[in-house]
Amino acid sequence: MAAAARPHVTVRGLYKSFAGKPLYENFNLDLPRSEIVSIFGPNGCGKSTLMNMIAGLIPLDRGEILFDGKTLKETKIGYVFQNYRDALFPWITARENIAYPLKRAGMKKADVEARVEELIKLFEIRFDLERYPYELSGGQMQTVCIMRALAPKPEVMFLDEPFSALDFEMTLFIREKLQEAHMATGTTMVIVSHDLEDAVFLADHILLLTRRPTKISEMVPFSLPRPRLPEAMSDPEFIRVKAHTLEVFKREMKA
Repeated sequence: MAAAARPHVTVRGLYKSFAGKPLYENFNLDLPRSEIVSIFGPNGCGKSTLMNMIAGLIPLDRGEILFDGKTLKETKIGYVFQNYRDALFPWITARENIAYPLKRAGMKKADVEARVEELIKLFEIRFDLERYPYELSGGQMQTVCIMRALAPKPEVMFLDEPFSALDFEMTLFIREKLQEAHMATGTTMVIVSHDLEDAVFLADHILLLTRRPTKISEMVPFSLPRPRLPEAMSDPEFIRVKAHTLEVFKREMKA
């Protein structure tokens, strides 16, 4: 297969159960390279569990997950946790939080500072990064979390409900900056969302899951050009894809 057509992440024969009841049985999935994939489905279908198994945070019972043919240990990933208040280290400044994975990787001080400044410019940071996380607003903390996840230039980046605790103004800001980061780097991104609008807006594909034992209901493409401004929510293609996604979701709710 051509490099552009080869999936970036492949999941084969995935099996996972809880309390003896299967959640995923012989589950197979291909995630495309350099795209944003949103995972959406009924409550309890295992959206976050699937992402966390791919990211290595939850062990598999059986199956194989490869990143461009490599194991997770051979792959550089980034992760943005839903609870940003607990994800940041409260004893170091926001700037030091962003730099942490770079220092841990042994990067030289000058290179660390250059990368942090690059992210500051990309995100147009206007708040004081010398403050500690508990001195920042929720939106500012989430911005720092995303910058930290992007700092090492991950091959795949995972985001668990990145907008769930943000007001609408900060949601629009983070949407804009994630798109800019994606367009600048081509990083493959996987987003779990419980909000239909968020799931559709950023995605190149929306992965729709069934009730458990969970299977793929559909992988819905959304090809509206980037950058997608807030006005895109009134675009006929956005409305069409959102309506189709809702139809599939309601069908699975009744199943």
